[in-house]
Amino acid sequence: MSSQIPKPSRHHIWRVTRRTLSKSWDDSIFSESAQAAFWSALSLPPLLLGMLGSLAYVAPLFGPDTLPAIEHRLVTMAHSFFSDNVVNEIIKPTISDIDKGARGEVVSLGFVISLWAGSSAVSAFVDAVVEAHDQTPLRHPVRQRFYALGLYVAMLLFLIATAPLMVQGPRKVEQFVPDSWLDIGYYPALIGGLLVAVMILYRVALPEALPTHRLVLGAMLATAVFLIATLGLRFYLRWINSTGYTYGALATPIAFLLFAFFGGFAIMLGAELNAAIQEEWPAPATHAHRLRRWLKSRTGIGNGDDTDDAGANCAPCVSAEPVSSS
Repeated sequence: MSSQIPKPSRHHIWRVTRRTLSKSWDDSIFSESAQAAFWSALSLPPLLLGMLGSLAYVAPLFGPDTLPAIEHRLVTMAHSFFSDNVVNEIIKPTISDIDKGARGEVVSLGFVISLWAGSSAVSAFVDAVVEAHDQTPLRHPVRQRFYALGLYVAMLLFLIATAPLMVQGPRKVEQFVPDSWLDIGYYPALIGGLLVAVMILYRVALPEALPTHRLVLGAMLATAVFLIATLGLRFYLRWINSTGYTYGALATPIAFLLFAFFGGFAIMLGAELNAAIQEEWPAPATHAHRLRRWLKSRTGIGNGDDTDDAGANCAPCVSAEPVSSS
């Protein structure tokens, strides 16, 4: 019964909203978002290098036109979020330049260095999510940096494994589904994928993770804020161009940084909402966290006491263990 969440009232909603906004301000959400935008801009070329360089070996196994189709799909997806000048002047040329020497770069020292550089954006997002939940003391900064590197490598391997399937899959579906249905389902599928990606980030970033269902509202808020912000920014940039005002050569980099800024802002705001809900209605520890605590307690008992009643003393040891030790 203790794990059941009381039915929210207007009073609870107001307290959660106030806590979300005040904690966001205390955590310097604007400076954290700017930091995430900066590292996202620096991490884009290494990310594309690692992905396209590896796909130069993997994609031909699925057909000679698979790699060009993947590059075309990346540009198409970028058009769904970013403005045309950002795609045509930053993302598309970067993909084209990397594709020319991607196969050779994979076996070079520069590719290994790119893994560290590319993980900087993931590290910034992980730091923001952990700080929003006040779990910074639970993981050493150096360990957290290498943890972000591991998450980045796992994400890169997932993209390399699924990218050919994302190209070949729709081709098979087109044989049985009308094009009009594909056009209708494209954006809902894209938004759903973005929502799932944000939820996974919230789940894996925390040292003491929350149950997955407790992350849905924050992920929905982050996705909605990012989509609304990018849509508004695209209209604003289009209006600025129509008036004749321009930032010259800096216009496209500034636009890309603004898109990345709103991405970091949305992710951090969603994390703050999840933290506020957790503070209002604390969730029970996840099964993985309880298992980890139990294993630690068993290990501690086994090292200090080899008596037969060690298992009977396990529960008191778990309850007496400080939370910060996990």
